[in-house]
Amino acid sequence: QVQVVESGGGLVQVGGSLRLSCTVSGLTFADYPMGWFRQSPGKEREHVACISADDGDIIWYSDIAKGRFTASRDNARNTLYLQMNSLKFEDTALYYCAPVGHVSSWMCSDALPDITWGQGTQVTVSS
Repeated sequence: QVQVVESGGGLVQVGGSLRLSCTVSGLTFADYPMGWFRQSPGKEREHVACISADDGDIIWYSDIAKGRFTASRDNARNTLYLQMNSLKFEDTALYYCAPVGHVSSWMCSDALPDITWGQGTQVTVSS
């Protein structure tokens, strides 16, 4: 069974930075493209960034992440990262990771079906 554990969230001021981590077990991590997602109260879950399998040489960013966030992966540690800089109020959300179907430079597919989502890690941006 695939398990994901997100961590690294917290309370940060506007303009600050955070580095999120996501550790995955139950699958061969290097073989899967991975994605970061987030969900704010009253809103649907949305894509943030996705990274291709193996060496992660293809990374897709949503408009909300471009220029501010950087996704990376460490296959030896089965871990996905999201470096978030220049944080804004609207970045406040619960952040999740999951394996996705496909990543290219212009798109990222949805999370794989039947994935059990982790608890997420809360990011709160304040003044």
